[in-house]
This record gives sequence, C-alpha cells and structure tokens, in this order.
Amino acid sequence: MNTLAFMGMPGGSEMVIVFLAILLLFGAKRLPELSRSLGKSLGEFRKGQEEGTRPDPIETKDDQ
Repeated sequence: MNTLAFMGMPGGSEMVIVFLAILLLFGAKRLPELSRSLGKSLGEFRKGQEEGTRPDPIETKDDQ
C-alpha cells in the first residue's frame, strides 16, 4: 500500500518546522520576494485553469 496515503496533512508543528527550514534556506530578506512570486504564480495558474474550463465562444458567420 501507499504509505503516503496514511500520512495526512501536516499539522501546526510540522508547518512551523517547514517554515523555519525555508527561512534558513532563503534568508529573511529574500522570503517576501519568494512569497510574492509564489502568489503571482498561483494566480496565473488559477486564471489558466478557469480559461481552460470555459467553453470556446461559438463562431458566427460575421466573425469569419
């Protein structure tokens, strides 16, 4: 069986440890820049998902 299925979502203490590890890796000065770029990337991803699920507009004879 897949052992990752039994792990579940990380709790509060695990998230703090992950945050501290990221802080140590990237530094306090670079962390806001990293967060900003991650937020922009997620926004672009969501916008792309919405555009991908919208049906294409029907072309009329006037459009051609």
